[in-house]
Amino acid sequence: MTNAVSILLVDDHVAIRKGLHVLLSVKPGWTIVGEACNGREAIESARAHQPDLIIADISMPQLNGLDAIPRLLRAAPNARVVILSMHDEEGLIQRALQAGASAFVLKSDAEPSLLTALDRVLKGNKFVSPSVTRIVLNGLPGEKNNHRGAGNCGLLTEREQEVVQLLAEGYSNKQVANQLMISVRTAENHRARLSKKLGVGSLSGLIRYAIRNHIISP
Repeated sequence: MTNAVSILLVDDHVAIRKGLHVLLSVKPGWTIVGEACNGREAIESARAHQPDLIIADISMPQLNGLDAIPRLLRAAPNARVVILSMHDEEGLIQRALQAGASAFVLKSDAEPSLLTALDRVLKGNKFVSPSVTRIVLNGLPGEKNNHRGAGNCGLLTEREQEVVQLLAEGYSNKQVANQLMISVRTAENHRARLSKKLGVGSLSGLIRYAIRNHIISP
């Protein structure tokens, strides 16, 4: 890649995005071409701007960062996704890398590590924060323990993951249908299948599942 680098910022906190503006401003030729506060907005922005880099949080409303990764890469095939998160759980890191992220940087390490991570991934390499390197080495994607701590998320389709998040955020079946542009009956069927697949019989059980798997924040 040339020195000109386009970047999409995805985080539901304005203060974080402003901080990233400041941090990235030291790199000549690097331009922030778009911002988004949730995964859905990010996909549309990625499709419109075709950025080189997408810096995304995990915990966001409507569509979280983990579930957004493969869709972002389909929307912008040449982009590289860098996850910037406060979470350091093994299963979460593995899921992000398995989904296609090129780097995983802890927010607590952002100032010393983020620019290094971005430089690395622009050269086609992977990067993880030094403080979580051991976690990744103990469970790299492809290893037999790579789903440890990931719950049942691997059993859900992309659409089911969307429905889980919206229901857990308090959307009614009708609101889920409107958000996903499907019929209410289809939304109800998704909800019934999710209850059976996840073994939860109530909305509170679905919410607990979503929190455990970092689909929503408590």
